[in-house]
Amino acid sequence: MTRLDDHEIKRAREIAEAVERAFASKVVGQHALLRSLLVTLMARGHVLMESVPGLAKTLSASVLSSSVAASFSRVQCTPDLLPSDIIGTQVYDPRTATFSTRLGPVHAHFVLLDEINRSSAKTQSAMLEAMQERQTTIGGETHRLPDPFLVLATQNPIDEEGTYVLPQAQMDRFLLKEVLDHPTPLEEATMLRRVADGELRDTSVEPVASLDDVVFLQSVADRVHVDESVLRYIVEIVNVTRNPDAYLPADVARYVEHGVSPRGAIAFLQVARGMAVLAGRDHVLPEDVVAMRHQVLRHRLMLTFEAVAARVSPDVVVDAVFAAVPTP
Repeated sequence: MTRLDDHEIKRAREIAEAVERAFASKVVGQHALLRSLLVTLMARGHVLMESVPGLAKTLSASVLSSSVAASFSRVQCTPDLLPSDIIGTQVYDPRTATFSTRLGPVHAHFVLLDEINRSSAKTQSAMLEAMQERQTTIGGETHRLPDPFLVLATQNPIDEEGTYVLPQAQMDRFLLKEVLDHPTPLEEATMLRRVADGELRDTSVEPVASLDDVVFLQSVADRVHVDESVLRYIVEIVNVTRNPDAYLPADVARYVEHGVSPRGAIAFLQVARGMAVLAGRDHVLPEDVVAMRHQVLRHRLMLTFEAVAARVSPDVVVDAVFAAVPTP
């Protein structure tokens, strides 16, 4: 693998900074979300966003796609949504007595699945092929998805009526799970001032990068050097989640039902490389692994019923896992 040179690192950082500025021009706060979106984009992954309504999830997705001149589509998930409503279907034309394929909204660079947990399990499963294989199958014909391709799914944690729990197989396919919080009083005051001044009537932004720049960022992230000690660090972390009784305090170990799959270890590697690019480095540090530990693990750790009943946050268990593994 060819090592990165200083010019490539500098160009990658300039692209990221341009996108960050465009994002900040329309979205107040949400710095952690922006970091997660950029890292996910560089890692060719997908992100799950959880929050109460009104925290700029849709706006963030739209602004990010506009900033890199990407196509964007939004799907409002409902219980009666069908798989064909997402991936597309074949339409019969009586004039020619033939079928033609009409591609669904998933055939875009950025796809926002709003309130994904409101769609049925059958519809959720229709996204698995798209997220993992980067393709859809309609009428026995395979259709490749655009490149780059990023799914941004949202779910509301306070509404339970009319919702369906995402299967673990689909949860595991999200590179990160970002939990959004309310803005600070200062950020909310800034937001109100922008609304009062009419600055948010137009939420579009001029592209500050291209899709080729996104592909370049991805290629740079792929070539970030990862030392053997960091790889072992990642392996030890996921191993603790699989053997909690041997490494964690008893009062924490009893909350872990199942540990992390190998896809979680790969996620740590990809995310750490993305963090290194954002920091302007050509190599990964252990701090890059630690920085997004909650986003990588919180949706992959399966907690026991006792933990759910006691409202134990997955982040608490994640912190205990990292405390049990010495940093190299």
